[in-house]
Amino acid sequence: MIEGGTGAPTRHPLGWRDADFHDHALLDAEMRRIFDICHGCRRCFNLCDSFPRLFDLIDDSPSGELDTVDSGGFKAVVDACTLCDMCFMSKCPYVPPHEFNVDFPHLMLRFRAAEVRRNGIGLAARQLTKTDRNGRAARFVAPIANWASATSNTVMRALLEKIAGVHRAAALPRFHRKTFSARARRHAPAVNRAAPAFGRKAVLYATCFVEYNDPGIGEAAQAVLAHNGVECEVVYPSCCGMPQLEHGDIEAVAARARTISATLGAWIDKGYDVIALVPSCALMLKSEWPLIAPDDAGVRRLAGATRDISEYVVDIARNEGLTEGLGRLEGGVALHIACHARAQNMGQKAREMLELIPGADIEVIERCSGHGGSWGVMKDNFEVALKLGKPVAQKARDSGKAFVASECPLAGAHIAQGIERLDGEAKAAVHPIELFARACGIAC
Repeated sequence: MIEGGTGAPTRHPLGWRDADFHDHALLDAEMRRIFDICHGCRRCFNLCDSFPRLFDLIDDSPSGELDTVDSGGFKAVVDACTLCDMCFMSKCPYVPPHEFNVDFPHLMLRFRAAEVRRNGIGLAARQLTKTDRNGRAARFVAPIANWASATSNTVMRALLEKIAGVHRAAALPRFHRKTFSARARRHAPAVNRAAPAFGRKAVLYATCFVEYNDPGIGEAAQAVLAHNGVECEVVYPSCCGMPQLEHGDIEAVAARARTISATLGAWIDKGYDVIALVPSCALMLKSEWPLIAPDDAGVRRLAGATRDISEYVVDIARNEGLTEGLGRLEGGVALHIACHARAQNMGQKAREMLELIPGADIEVIERCSGHGGSWGVMKDNFEVALKLGKPVAQKARDSGKAFVASECPLAGAHIAQGIERLDGEAKAAVHPIELFARACGIAC
């Protein structure tokens, strides 16, 4: 591979089952090898807070080089990584197959996995990652849960900050009494048999966020697909494990991969495509799981059958064609391309989808929002996350568009908070599929 070439990067399977993967001395040596390459390059200085922390750590050392840096300072670098993958996908000239073999995000993941092996996951962090348990419990008391977690509830948010380390000003997802899968069973839209794509079948992997926190995204996706002749089934075995991956609990992610791929594999056997409704979850199914469980044929098969929702709509448009009658979206859209959508290496499918709308006026924002899953809501990270996402919020505000949209609903909420910080005016962000449903004349 030519340094800085345009060839697609490749990734090696994670050897997390090997004893060497968690060996402290070997890990420290590998971190020093890669950190020294990063120190000499510095191309990623403005991507996230990991790199400024690393470069400051080196520059402030006695020699100004890595040889006099204490390894105890490495954890601060690791803690700032959101696993967005942008250094690997868009910046680093030394990713494999280059002989330097630099995979910074997976090095950060290895460090966290070694920490989990030695110390486990803290109680508060472990409870926050249990999205299914939390979602199932909160939906029965949704009004109370939403009242308690609202930023306007200063007493409860101060208590939550003290107990769980969640910043009192960070917007948190709301909960709904009825899950997306329950709604889909009771109110499935009729499939348009006259649509050019009639005959397609797809299973919607709901994801924990859509299942418990924002079923409207799923309802919009289901309605758009039915309008275009696609028979849909909604399946939600469990969370994909991204929250556990963020903390380095790879074994838990591997277990999710095995069980969910078995469930969805039965639908693949029946001729269904698999659609993930949130980019982070699509990335897990497509890319991360096969690297964690490379010998699992079911995981590999699922990876090949999975599509992001925007990717799938664009595929229909390119092949069979969409149902006629798309309306206009007046006022234009400031569209944020989520990092985990970019990391799927599929192009700007949300932009391509919205550009199918007549007279589409789209301003694309292709930069990290700074949120990083649960990372951006934590007390130690929230202000840094807003700082990292400020250019995105500024561009969205200054675009003058009627709509702000992001493929990642958590990023969308974070951008909305960034805009509010800039000028005090709240502006909600929506998923692109919800805007596409509106253009189809579908009320969701």
